[in-house]
Amino acid sequence: MSERLQPGDVAPAFTLPDADGNEVSLSDHKGRKVIVYFYPAALTPGCTKQACDFTDNLEVLASAGYDVIGISPDKPEKLAKFRDQESLRVTLLADPDKRVLEAYGAFGEKKLYGKTVVGVIRSTVVVDEDGKVERALYNVKATGHVAKIIKDLGI
Repeated sequence: MSERLQPGDVAPAFTLPDADGNEVSLSDHKGRKVIVYFYPAALTPGCTKQACDFTDNLEVLASAGYDVIGISPDKPEKLAKFRDQESLRVTLLADPDKRVLEAYGAFGEKKLYGKTVVGVIRSTVVVDEDGKVERALYNVKATGHVAKIIKDLGI
């Protein structure tokens, strides 16, 4: 089980393939704030709702200086299908080895329909311009989460 991140921690560096197989690194966003969100699976109802919410609010977030990256254990091919089917504009990254999910504390035990299972913990980590964790939110809800982030960040 991985440790959850706390504000002030250095955000773990990563380089992962996007939906087109291009490598994307957290360091590519140095000097900008980044909202990194972790979701269980592309093309599922909750994850689709969350990704569409981020896409719908991308201009608002970008104008406030935030980039958005979604990470799941899906392979790039599935992410491409997800992006194209839902007209998503957020950057989607593939972490099939779950190394980044674990580094961010977004993989481990969680409750699902009353049972304890091991899987992706829907989480959002806000990283500041210097690569430090500004906020780390775990077990977030898919619906209404983006509106809450925008409110909490004062955007």
